[in-house]
Amino acid sequence: MAVDIKSQLNTERNFDSEKRNPESEKKIPEFAIIGHPNEGKSSVVSTLAEDDSIAISPIPGETVVCQVLPVIIDGQEIIRFIDTPGFQNPRETLEWMKSYSGPDEFLLKNFIETHRNDPDFKDECELLSPVERGAGIIFVVDGSRPVRQSDRIEMEILRMTGRPRMSIVNCKGNEPVHLNQWQNEFRKHFNSIRQFNAHKATWSERIDLLESLKGVDQEWQPALTKVIESFKQDWQHRNRLTAAMTVEMLEHILTFTVTANIGQNETFEEVKDRVEQDFRSKVEAMERLTHQKVRKLFRHNIFNCELPANSILHEPLFSKKTWQFLGLTPKEVAFAAAMAGGAAGVVVDVIAAGITFGVFSAIGGILGAGSALLSGRRIADLTFNGVKLGKDQVRVGPIDNIQLMYILLDRMLIFHASIINWAHARREFEPEILNHNISENLKKGITAGWDGESKKICNRFFQNLCGKKRGKSETNKIRESMKWTILPALENTVY
Repeated sequence: MAVDIKSQLNTERNFDSEKRNPESEKKIPEFAIIGHPNEGKSSVVSTLAEDDSIAISPIPGETVVCQVLPVIIDGQEIIRFIDTPGFQNPRETLEWMKSYSGPDEFLLKNFIETHRNDPDFKDECELLSPVERGAGIIFVVDGSRPVRQSDRIEMEILRMTGRPRMSIVNCKGNEPVHLNQWQNEFRKHFNSIRQFNAHKATWSERIDLLESLKGVDQEWQPALTKVIESFKQDWQHRNRLTAAMTVEMLEHILTFTVTANIGQNETFEEVKDRVEQDFRSKVEAMERLTHQKVRKLFRHNIFNCELPANSILHEPLFSKKTWQFLGLTPKEVAFAAAMAGGAAGVVVDVIAAGITFGVFSAIGGILGAGSALLSGRRIADLTFNGVKLGKDQVRVGPIDNIQLMYILLDRMLIFHASIINWAHARREFEPEILNHNISENLKKGITAGWDGESKKICNRFFQNLCGKKRGKSETNKIRESMKWTILPALENTVY
């Protein structure tokens, strides 16, 4: 049965503010992402919310209105992030706040009411509105540049709001050369300080950031504990679905066949080459389709996750380089090719309605006794008891080489590693931010390091597909064992 991602994982991002439940509103943690224009606010939101639909631009002022990004798991909103515009007139805003003489709890409300219709303070009213409603503050700066006076003014404005607040150094350059300077300033204004590169943050780094938010305000701890647990359960669910889709892909590919009749004016070799190529292209298409399902499962819906230039996934599945790269010696590759008939395996079936099985046994004996090079046309001319056996048919597959299963597994694990380490704020491949561990592990087969018990389960799974079929109950047990064998490699291997 096909794995239906749509029904099992809700990644819907539509948000209708008119339909919010006031009671549930209080329970959902909400954070406004605030900062100077072009400091990486939208990138941080995109990565935290796993939403690649957010516009990210090097042009300052791309965000002009607040954009609410809810994180929805199993149909329930568990946390929301708000992408805000940058400050427009921070100096004048701070002067007004310092001269304010009313109750502190009404500072933001009175500021917004006073300046609501003033175009010079449009951005300040917009970005401070969610804070006035009770959102926590995540202040984002670019640590590759020095602290400016306007930054100190913005930080003082946020301090005066009295809301719980965290500062994030989003290092857009390779090194946070001004990190110490930023940290010294942040200690004067913020409850928590984090380094967070939105363009290469991993899932565990996003979880660590949420853990840090729990310490900013004690009132947030229960809600954020639930949020973090939901994130972890959702991640496990996605990995389980990936394991299920991998098993489904293996079942389809390892039992797949392509057949074609040999026409009146065609040679056996011509048809064999055509069918073999058709077989390869369709198997590779099955693999690509499964990879795309995994990509969507991890919420990369718009921008393509490009692979490193040296990734073996750029090579065709049936190329000699692929098989050598993922652990086979030249001798083993040659053996695999021989077993697979040049990567696919070619069998000539003779079709003759009404002829008993013994005929085919006899023909098999003929072929097996040394006539394997007999052309398709000559096979078609064979007769049995004066009955012509009919036209030939070239059948490619199913593949009876277990190495293909391990190659497919390795390629899936490599693809999965690339996808989960591609932050949603990234819009194109950046070689300099590729994690060294990922790069090294993309150069070797992963399943080669599996223990004996795991390989035993894989072999049993392969034999069930290609050998004697077991009952439905036993087959389901084998399939489940295979899923649970793949899952640790998806969850625990550090790429």
